[in-house]
Amino acid sequence: MQIFLAVTPDKQRTASQYTDRLAHVAYQVGREGHLTRQALLARTFGGLMVLGDRDWDAVRDTAQLCREVWRECGNRNYCGVAADFEQPPSPDRVSFLEALGRVLARNRKQLFVPEEYGRRVASAQVLVCTALSGGSLRQRLEEAGQAFGQKRLALDLQRLRMSFPLPCPSGEGKALSGEELEEMMAQRQPSVFYSGDLCAKYFTSTQEGESRFVLFDDAGTLRRKMQLGRELGVTTGLLMYPEVEDILPELFGRR
Repeated sequence: MQIFLAVTPDKQRTASQYTDRLAHVAYQVGREGHLTRQALLARTFGGLMVLGDRDWDAVRDTAQLCREVWRECGNRNYCGVAADFEQPPSPDRVSFLEALGRVLARNRKQLFVPEEYGRRVASAQVLVCTALSGGSLRQRLEEAGQAFGQKRLALDLQRLRMSFPLPCPSGEGKALSGEELEEMMAQRQPSVFYSGDLCAKYFTSTQEGESRFVLFDDAGTLRRKMQLGRELGVTTGLLMYPEVEDILPELFGRR
């Protein structure tokens, strides 16, 4: 399985000590509908372009934006584009991604899209989040494969760190930072268990009369999720540098 590490330009040198499969978080669709780019290292070459839509108003010229993205992919020899779109699907976003997917496919490059775009952009690989708080990850991936086609799946390997009150009828938990999780474990020294269904570790803890259930990923659980993906025929995964900075040696080793 190819694992890409999504990284901003300021962390690129550090990340490249572990892998040359970088996904460059440096591109946005600007307010005028054109491609914008942060300052990249001059030698940036290969990997994926990560394209965001935070500043996007509307695409006025889909063909022009596709040309701009394709030109950048050619200049940097990117093997594809990951659409890090935070906004819900809209007609202009879908039209752009459909057109970009066709351009990339003709040139043997890949487009990766969030799951909510999967049914709308048939030529794209669909990023399925592996951070589950319930159910079964295997079943989740199998169902996604039935919905989109197994060969279209890619793993969005978000690192799980969540705390839930017990009982938790809403099913909604609180996201924990790495520091918060480390502090909780140091103070409470809980017994940690592994969930084979979730491919995640967990523990329960009671303090001042409040009981909590904590789910989290480490290098071992992320590797298990990659292994499960391979078993199901998934060929690509994406990790986020800030989430795994502390476990990069365990995930990749040094180059």
